[in-house]
Amino acid sequence: MIVLTGGAGFIGSCILKYLNTRGMNDIIVVDRLGTSLKWKNLLGKSFSEYLDKSDLGEFLEQSTLAKKIKTIIHMGACSTTTEADADYLMHNNFIYSKELALWAIDKKINFIYASSGAVYGDGCLGYSDDNDTTFKLEPLNMYGYSKQLFDQWVIDNGYDKKFVGLRFFNVYGPNEYHKQEMMSMVCKGYKQIQTSKKLRLFKSYRPDFSDGEQKRDFVYIKDVLEVLGFFLDSPEISGIFNLGSGLASTCNSLASALFKSMKIEKDIEYVDMPEVLKDKYQYYTCADLSKLRDIGFTKKFLSIDEGVADYVSYLSEEKYF
Repeated sequence: MIVLTGGAGFIGSCILKYLNTRGMNDIIVVDRLGTSLKWKNLLGKSFSEYLDKSDLGEFLEQSTLAKKIKTIIHMGACSTTTEADADYLMHNNFIYSKELALWAIDKKINFIYASSGAVYGDGCLGYSDDNDTTFKLEPLNMYGYSKQLFDQWVIDNGYDKKFVGLRFFNVYGPNEYHKQEMMSMVCKGYKQIQTSKKLRLFKSYRPDFSDGEQKRDFVYIKDVLEVLGFFLDSPEISGIFNLGSGLASTCNSLASALFKSMKIEKDIEYVDMPEVLKDKYQYYTCADLSKLRDIGFTKKFLSIDEGVADYVSYLSEEKYF
């Protein structure tokens, strides 16, 4: 049995589908659906139980089914990078994660969790997932700090010898339709182009970056699933690992890939960045994949053109993964 927190979210629901394709159906999905369309991410997927996140603790302590759990895949968190309620982020992303992790340690079961490339802040200290650099990092927002805190707690207690942490960079792909302002640039851009035949990108406010030349490590969800599968098949491997494509692509190149896949002539408008983002905006991110490659993950990641083209095939038909 697998516990999958955040199982109705973007990455979580894609993991659920992936587990199903591997013949795994004895899965407890944990989430909070609220009033969004997130519930649609569960359609057509197989799982044995659904729990509201507030009921998970009681389930783990009292249900006889808890004895069957072999793995916790912890994707549940507040992933809104602009969230200003620090107490909320501390409870959801740090304290809740510690409680689950300690239960996994006590029961001696596998624990795979979501960290974030947001821990690297402006990237001035590089993007190495070496343990020694974690406490030195300076995230640009409270979301990144909450993820850094948990990573550091894992390292300080030696749990990096037991757990797998995945520092997701800019993940894009189907099942993110409910995320509104937190949708990927690909999903937002597709909707803009479909409506107005043009795409709006933020202007640059740094002299070393021209408009649209800001660079991000965009990684397609299907590549993320391949990495997860690698760790599921290699339970003897542990540690905290970057999960990006290992390439930094410009926003302009992503836009070009979108227009090409949609068969529409490129038309980009550069717009002012909201004031709230100006001092928190990452102009460059690129996952250092050395550690992931060193443990034996050799698969090549999809290029921007390949990933965007595949995603557009979902967007054009409003399909879910």
